[in-house]
Amino acid sequence: MTITKTTDRPSGTAEGQDYRPAMAVMALLFFMWGFLTVLNDILVPHFKAIFDLNYTRVMLIQFTFFFAYFLLSLPAGKILDRIGYKRSLLAGLLVMGLGSLLFLPAAGQSSYPLFLTALFVLGSGMTVLQVAANPYVAALGRPETASSRLNLAQAVNSLGTTIAPWLGGLIILSGTLKSPEEVRQFSPEQLLAYRVAEASSVRLPYLGFAVILFLLAAGVALFRLPRIQSIGQDGDDAVIRGRTYRSAWKVRHLVLGTIGIFVYVGAEVSIGSFLVNFFSQPDIGGLSEKTAARYVSYYWMGAMIGRFSGAALLQRLRPGKMLGLAALTACLLVCATVLLQGPLAMWTIICVGLCNSIMWSNIFTLAIDGLGRLTSQGSSILVMAILGGAVVPVAQGALADTIGIHLSFLLPAACYLYIIYYGFRGHRHA
Repeated sequence: MTITKTTDRPSGTAEGQDYRPAMAVMALLFFMWGFLTVLNDILVPHFKAIFDLNYTRVMLIQFTFFFAYFLLSLPAGKILDRIGYKRSLLAGLLVMGLGSLLFLPAAGQSSYPLFLTALFVLGSGMTVLQVAANPYVAALGRPETASSRLNLAQAVNSLGTTIAPWLGGLIILSGTLKSPEEVRQFSPEQLLAYRVAEASSVRLPYLGFAVILFLLAAGVALFRLPRIQSIGQDGDDAVIRGRTYRSAWKVRHLVLGTIGIFVYVGAEVSIGSFLVNFFSQPDIGGLSEKTAARYVSYYWMGAMIGRFSGAALLQRLRPGKMLGLAALTACLLVCATVLLQGPLAMWTIICVGLCNSIMWSNIFTLAIDGLGRLTSQGSSILVMAILGGAVVPVAQGALADTIGIHLSFLLPAACYLYIIYYGFRGHRHA
C-alpha cells in the first residue's frame, strides 16, 4: 500500500503523523449524531400518544429519518469526492442544524407531517456526515486496526445513544399525556390546544441541538484535519484476488455487507423504537413511559460497553468470527424475549444492545476491505443501506398492529440470522 499526504481522500496513514486530535474531533461528531438518532426512540411513544397513532403510522418517524440515508447516500458520496472530507463534514453539520430548527415551527403548529419533514432534513445532514466520517476514521491509522478504530468511534457514538433516552425522557416525556380514549373525547379546539401544549416539549431541546450543531460546524471549520489520500494505483479500480473491479456494486463481499448493514440497522433501530411501549405492557413491566425511557438507556449502554471493550478485543480477534458470534447471541436473546414475560423479557431484549455493539464497525470494515479508490463509493452504498432503519421498524409496526408487540420481535430475530451468515462466511472475498 502506497500512501502520500496530498489529498483529502480515503484511506491510509502517513508516517509519523499524530491522528489523536483528529480522532477526538471525529469522536465528538459521532457522539452528537448518536444522541440525535436515538432521541427518535423517545419521539415515537410521545407522538403516538399526542397524535393517536397506531404502531405502523408512528414508525413513519424512523422511516422518514432513515429514508434520507437511502435517497442521499450516493449523492453524498459524489459530494465527498468533489469537496473532500472537511467540507462534507461541515455540510452535514449545517444541514443537521437546519433540521433541528424546523422542529420549532412543527411544534408551534402541532403538525405531524411537519415533524416528519424536520426529521427528513435532520437525517439528510446526518447522511452526508456519516458518508464522510466512517471511512475517514477507518483511514486515521494502520489499515489492520481500522475495525478497532471505527469500533472506538462507535463506542463514543453509543455514549450519546445511552444518554439520549434518559435525558429525552426527562425533558420530552415530562408532560401529562392523556389516554387515547380521553383524547378522542376532545372537541377539535381542545384537541389542537392539547397537541400544541404537548408538542411544545420538543422545542427547547431541538433549539439547543441546533445551536450545538452550528458551534460544532464552526469548530470543524477552524480545526486543521489531516489530509489522507486514496490507496491503490488503478484509477477507479479495485483489485481483489487478481480480479479488477471498476464498480463497487460488482464486489460480492461489499454487496453482501450492504445487506448486512440493512438488516443490522433495521433490527437495532426497530428494537429501540419499541422498547418504551414494550416495557409499558402489563405482562412485561407495566412501566410508565417516563420510567420505561430510562430502561431504554440500558439497551444503548450495552452497545457502548461492548464497543469500548470490542475496540480492544478486535486488536486480537478476527472481525468476521466476532461478528458471527455476536449475531448468534443476539438472535437467541430476541427469541428468548418472545418466549418470556415479565422482567426476564425486559432484560433479555436489553442485553441485545451489548451484542449490537460491534456489528456496525465489523460489517463496515469487512465490506470495504480491498476496495482501493472505490472506497468512497463503497462507503456511500453502505450508508445507503441504513434504509433498513426505515423499513424494518415500519414492518415490525405492521406486525405489532396485527399479532401484537411481543411476537413482532420475531422480525429482528430474522435479521440477525443473516448477520450470522455474513460474519462466518459472507464477508470472504470471492
